[in-house]
Amino acid sequence: MPVAIITGASKGLGRALAEALAARGWDLVLDARNEGVLEETAAWVSGHGTRVRALAGDVTDAAHRSALVAEAWRLGGCDLVVSNASALGAEPLVRLEGLPLEGLRRALEVNVVAALGLVQEALPLVRAAREGAVITVSSDAAAEAYETWGGYGASKAALDHLAAVLGEEEPGLRVWAVDPGDMGTDLYAAAVPDDDDPRPEPASVVPAFLRLLDERPASGRYGAPALLGGGR
Repeated sequence: MPVAIITGASKGLGRALAEALAARGWDLVLDARNEGVLEETAAWVSGHGTRVRALAGDVTDAAHRSALVAEAWRLGGCDLVVSNASALGAEPLVRLEGLPLEGLRRALEVNVVAALGLVQEALPLVRAAREGAVITVSSDAAAEAYETWGGYGASKAALDHLAAVLGEEEPGLRVWAVDPGDMGTDLYAAAVPDDDDPRPEPASVVPAFLRLLDERPASGRYGAPALLGGGR
């Protein structure tokens, strides 16, 4: 069975993607900081009959990243790494003039440095997989200038660039940066708590990720709405 590592997997998009992959027979290594919520998610996802390992921890911790990859190795390897864990830099979001530099450092550490660190750790296993792939979860804020989204957007733009370069350096793999579009998640609620407008559930964009895995297009940046509509 294929094996995937998914960070930020206790809820939102990470949980929805974990459930979809488990339904397809994937074995999973799931990461999140909240152990209780992560264990609940793992128990639910394992109902599909696949092997699910839940490791609570912080992706900025090198030892934790090593443990995730070691667990994937024990399951048989690593076919897919999904970097979904994210930090905003400030909750709620603020203009750049008031963005705490420590918050910006945290966003860069979680969204960029830790994501690369996990890929570096897992790369030998992903290269050895028959159809190895890396997915980094991006954001519209990485490509567009939105007030108060500067720190988060900058970190996601940096992650997009790393993904693009990795795709060039690893032609035998698929490396996809995916902008899932608007979703109703805890992350968005923390970013803009006064915005009560309804947003799509994370599960609604999962078919876009599955299409990438099924069709294996060239490495690059993709938008979930376009994938769902038949384009890039």
